[in-house]
Amino acid sequence: MGVKLRRARNSDSEGVIALIPCVFAEYEGCVLDVDLEEPELRTPAGSFTRFWVLEHAGEIVGCGGLVDHGPGGVELKKLYLDSDVRGRGHAREIAGLIEEYAVAVGAPWIELWSDTRFLAAHGFYEKCGYRRTGRTRDLNDLSNTTEYHYEKRLDPDMIRVSPE
Repeated sequence: MGVKLRRARNSDSEGVIALIPCVFAEYEGCVLDVDLEEPELRTPAGSFTRFWVLEHAGEIVGCGGLVDHGPGGVELKKLYLDSDVRGRGHAREIAGLIEEYAVAVGAPWIELWSDTRFLAAHGFYEKCGYRRTGRTRDLNDLSNTTEYHYEKRLDPDMIRVSPE
């Protein structure tokens, strides 16, 4: 299909911002208000420790990144794929880059928060070794979001690699 994974640039913001509402449209009540709730999407390369995009024919069809919380761990953020590119290993590839980064910096875990409506995403995360911790949070946002907390403990004996 000619999909290319690469590190994001801030100039990718328009494509990332266009992608997310397409994913949200699959779930009743999910909306994106960038300026009010997600301003970091305007500068994806500068707002996250690492952020990647999937590009096809000049369009952003997927994204995902991380925030490094220092010795406490790494947080997976904004993993979204257009429905046309799902099921081809791209999400696992992005998640793998996040895990490689976490291992390289010696993070003991990776965490993420996922909207309770995103059932397919929950299945994906669980297949990747994340477990739901039982914690939830309400964002009090326009989408009336409640999120589940997931965590993946990393094996301290894993070989360290340099984050890209």
